[in-house]
Amino acid sequence: MLQSIRSFEPELIEIRRTIHRHPELGFEEVQTSDLVASKLASWGYEVHRGLAKTGVVGVLKAGTVSKTLGLRADMDALPIHEASAKPWSSQVPNRMHACGHDGHTTMLLGAARYLAQTRAFNGTLNLIFQPAEEALGGAESMVQAGLFDRFPCDALFGMHNMPGLPVGQFYFRSGAFMASADSLLVTITGRGGHGALPHTTVDPVVVAASITLALQTIVSRNIDTQQAAVITVGSIQAGDVANVIPGQAIMKLSVRALDRQVRKTLLERIGDVVRLQAQSFGATASIETQHGTPVLINDETQTRFAHGVAASVFGDEAAHYGARPLMGSEDFAYMLEANPNGCYFFIGNGDGAGSCMIHNPGYDFNDGCLTPGATMWAALAEAYLK
Repeated sequence: MLQSIRSFEPELIEIRRTIHRHPELGFEEVQTSDLVASKLASWGYEVHRGLAKTGVVGVLKAGTVSKTLGLRADMDALPIHEASAKPWSSQVPNRMHACGHDGHTTMLLGAARYLAQTRAFNGTLNLIFQPAEEALGGAESMVQAGLFDRFPCDALFGMHNMPGLPVGQFYFRSGAFMASADSLLVTITGRGGHGALPHTTVDPVVVAASITLALQTIVSRNIDTQQAAVITVGSIQAGDVANVIPGQAIMKLSVRALDRQVRKTLLERIGDVVRLQAQSFGATASIETQHGTPVLINDETQTRFAHGVAASVFGDEAAHYGARPLMGSEDFAYMLEANPNGCYFFIGNGDGAGSCMIHNPGYDFNDGCLTPGATMWAALAEAYLK
C-alpha cells in the first residue's frame, strides 16, 4: 500500500501546492471544492456538494456489508500574509494555508485515489471535505445541514499535522484531546468626561483593568488544580486621546478548558465577575459569545483501533499512544459530539531546522507527510471496513 501510494506522490505534491497557491477562507473554498469534487468524480466516487455551502462528501461503496466509515479533512485557509518564500507560496495577498489544510485535503485525496483503484474494503466509505474549520463553525454547519443523517458513519476519524513532531509518525490519545474554545466580547458602558475631572465620570478603562485582574482568580481559585483552564484577555479597546475618559470599553476574551464541566464553570464565573465588577464601579457590562467550540473527546475503542492500524503499518516506533492533550481547539469536536464513536489524531510535520508552528507566516505543510498520511487513511479504511 505504502509503495503504491508513493508511486503517485508527485501528483499529490502538485495538488497540494496548487491548493497552497490559491488559498480560500472559510465558506469561500470554491476553487478548492471544485478541485476536490473533480478528482473524486474522476475516480468513481458519488460526489455530493453544498453541505455548509462549500463542503464536499465523496461516497464509495464496495462489497455487500452495510458498515460505514467517515474520514474528514478540512479545506480553508487563514487571513495571514505568507512569508515562507517558497516557489508555491500563496498568490493571494493576506491569505495563506498557515495550518496545513491544503495537506490534509491532499492526504485524503491520496487515500481516495488508492481506495478507488483497489476497492479492498467491504462497506461504505464517506470522505468528508469540510469548509471553515478556522473559528467559523464549518463542522457544526455540516452537522446541522444533516451530514450524519445523509451519510451515516459507524465510526469517524480526523487527522491534523503537528510541527515539532517527526515526519510521518502518528500520535493518539483517548478522552479529552483538544480544548474547548470560547470567544467572548465584553462591552463596558460607563460615563465619559474630561481626563482632569475623573470624579464626574465612570471610567470604563479602570473597570476593564479591574475585570482583567479579577478574571485571573477564576482559574486559580474556582477550578480544580488538576484541571487545565485558560482565560486570556487578548484585547482591550477604549478611547482615542490622553485627556478624555471614554464612555465605553471593549474587551475580547479567549476561554479554554479540557473538561465540559470546567468549561461551564468558567463561563458562569466570567459572567458573574464581569457584571459585578462593573456594577461595583457604577458601570454596566454585557457579554456576547462570538464563537464556541466544545472539548474534543476521543472514543477509547476507536482511538486504540487507529493506533493499532498505525503500529501495524508503520511500526510501533512510529505509533504513539498517550500523547499529551493540547489547549488548542479543533471544530472536529462538533462532529464527535454528534457522532462520538470516533478519534482525532496527529501526524508529525517535522522537527528539524526551519520547522515552524502552524498559524505562522513562515509555515508550510511538509510534503513528506503526504504519502504516510494517505497510507494511514487507506489502511484505516481497509481495516475498519473488512
